Amino acid sequence: MEGSQAKLRIAVLLPCYDEEAAIGQTVAGFRAALPQATIYVYDNNSSDGTREIAAAAGAVVRAERMQGKGHVVRRMFADVEADIYIMADGDATYDAAAAPELVAKLLDEQLDMVVGARRSEVEDAYRRGHRLGNHILTGLLANLFGRTFSDILSGYRVFSRRFVKSFPALSRGFEIETEISVHALELAMPVAEVVTAYASRPEGSHSKLSTYRDGWRIVRTIGHLFRIERPVLFYGGFGIFLALLAFILAIPLVITFAETGEVPRLPTAILVTGMMVVAFMSFMCGLILDTVVRGRREVRRLAYLAFPAPDPARFEGI
Repeated sequence: MEGSQAKLRIAVLLPCYDEEAAIGQTVAGFRAALPQATIYVYDNNSSDGTREIAAAAGAVVRAERMQGKGHVVRRMFADVEADIYIMADGDATYDAAAAPELVAKLLDEQLDMVVGARRSEVEDAYRRGHRLGNHILTGLLANLFGRTFSDILSGYRVFSRRFVKSFPALSRGFEIETEISVHALELAMPVAEVVTAYASRPEGSHSKLSTYRDGWRIVRTIGHLFRIERPVLFYGGFGIFLALLAFILAIPLVITFAETGEVPRLPTAILVTGMMVVAFMSFMCGLILDTVVRGRREVRRLAYLAFPAPDPARFEGI
């Protein structure tokens, strides 16, 4: 059994930017929870001692020069080879001790992603504004895509190899978690959530998240993904709106024409005709793009199926 367990490669991925106050504690926590795992710290242009402290703690330290968490995640997923991937932040806020439970759930239930939904007993750890923003964004995602997670912005996730190697990461910043969630939902992957503790940052560590700037980027990402993944609803909804507006504007013209046989407001008639043409074109664009999206989704599904699911038997005893 020990030999089979050794074949299961577990990688802990920690994107970092100026985390010298917390990265040592983070690496030590995952080292204690998963002694057999390889811990990778990807430094994103830190100006402090993050790299040196991570290396001293026993992590494999690499660098990504393009600034932004999305760029770092894309590089990590491309470079690291493993069977199970655990992604967390390097700020010591996520509960490293919960990692074995998350991995066990992924393997036992043959899942492709397990999200560590955050629960904090400390107000400073998960600020009220961030809680509200997360709730609003989660509700928005549920309304647009039909189902969602309770914490779409959690950075604590466990992935199968086939998720990581089939995920076309395109985001640049903190909106990467939203893109990951939508990818799982669109391909109808087997996923789950496990509630995990969320702690305050250690003294000297500061959040890089901007509530309003990054919140707006996440909203923009959701809208962009909705346009790409749901073209019939996006363009069709716009077409229906134009058609209804044109119909409302046309009612007085039709009544006047029925009574007098004349069209007294020719510019309005031209406007209504143009709006109806645009509405029809918008709806047809949605139908055409839906066919394209279906083809792209099939290609992504095939790329996903090219990798086998992790074998639960290889996890026994760990």
